[in-house]
Amino acid sequence: MPQYISPGVLQIDTLLGGWEEVTAGYLIEGPAPVLVETGSQSSVPALLSALEAHGVAADDLAGIAITHIHLDHAGGVGDVARAFPKATIYVHPKGARHLVDPSRLVDSAARVYGPLLDSLYGRLDPTPAERIRVLDDGDTIEVGPNRKLVTVDSPGHAKHHLALHDTESGLLFAGDAVGVRLPGAGVIRPATPPPDFDLDLAINSLRRFREIQPAGVALAHYGLLPDPMPMLEEAEDILRQWAEVAEAAWQDGRDIAEALEAAFSADLSGTDPAEREKLETLNGIHSNAAGFRRWLDTRTTGTDGTATNRSEHA
Repeated sequence: MPQYISPGVLQIDTLLGGWEEVTAGYLIEGPAPVLVETGSQSSVPALLSALEAHGVAADDLAGIAITHIHLDHAGGVGDVARAFPKATIYVHPKGARHLVDPSRLVDSAARVYGPLLDSLYGRLDPTPAERIRVLDDGDTIEVGPNRKLVTVDSPGHAKHHLALHDTESGLLFAGDAVGVRLPGAGVIRPATPPPDFDLDLAINSLRRFREIQPAGVALAHYGLLPDPMPMLEEAEDILRQWAEVAEAAWQDGRDIAEALEAAFSADLSGTDPAEREKLETLNGIHSNAAGFRRWLDTRTTGTDGTATNRSEHA
């Protein structure tokens, strides 16, 4: 059931795959209400049902904002845009073209997910270009006279990633930039998928979040972190640990996924197998290993001796 996590902030379980507490959307209430995250296309019926039950009519929703264009966050945009014809669709500049013409994004997802694409996530219907507004760092979405969503460009997980800071509640809607923490698993796991993962950018994004000093961090996977500053520090520490293990395996020519599994599988000891399945399906070690591998393979050393990632893939 939808629940308030702060005055005027309604958390909606979008029930990816019928699973509870895996994917969340957030309705920010005000004179011009905004939905943050649609979830996947397969989640649209659950999302629309929750909004209807909450009294949100077709002409009521003013905006739909997505943190990034991965299908578990944005796959429902085309469908939800049709359901709310007055809503403006907000997205990072590097993601906008994929909402207008999702064919390349869907083709790439089909190669990654295989049969899971249709059985779990669904695809992505096009959104008319005139409905879309791109958001740069520091731009605002007006929800009400005292409530704005301020964007934070936060690459690392993906180069088209935006977080949104609610000026009234103080909550930060962080997408996947902090990582994944499913309530049934209870640990923060980094989300480092290919092709865009960049360790240095990801760490910088986490530090930007700490500078904001949010009152809470709302994750897409899943829910509110009410004690945000220690959790943001923990997320950076864990990300660094995973990167160290991945790089050591890469340098030695060992399998990165096997090294990560050996180093961190104990974190889930005692976790219910069904909860572990949710986490591994959504944010599996092999996907994270592939992201680390791509980052390590494309990294070059700059003139100042620091490592940079020169990958330019969409």
